Amino acid sequence: MSYHKWGRIINITSVTVKEPLAGLILSNAVRMGVVGFAKTLADEIAPYGITINNVCPGWTRTGRVAELFNQRAAAQNITVEQAEAAIIEKIPVGRMGTTEEFASMVVYLASAHAGYITGESILIDGGQHRSSL
Repeated sequence: MSYHKWGRIINITSVTVKEPLAGLILSNAVRMGVVGFAKTLADEIAPYGITINNVCPGWTRTGRVAELFNQRAAAQNITVEQAEAAIIEKIPVGRMGTTEEFASMVVYLASAHAGYITGESILIDGGQHRSSL
């Protein structure tokens, strides 16, 4: 059997692996399981040139996020723009991420340039999460 000694595994999870959301017990537990899985597997597959990392997006402008803003606006009796502004004011870069920015991180991690990055959970959140680690 021939091995190429190269490969990439990229898990898509959420910024909530660094700061779980209240009321999402099952989601929070499963996401942390993905992090533990990646950390453990990273050691086992590194000798084969395979890396494994987690990409953890924060607020990213998607159709699902638009739905969430509509729901929040209706529940809070505010405009969709006000619901969105309440989130954006907490993001240091002053905006939500784009799907292109998210994709760029995934493409980078899938490339040969990221061969020394493994077992990591990389946040794409505009600086919103304030943890040191």
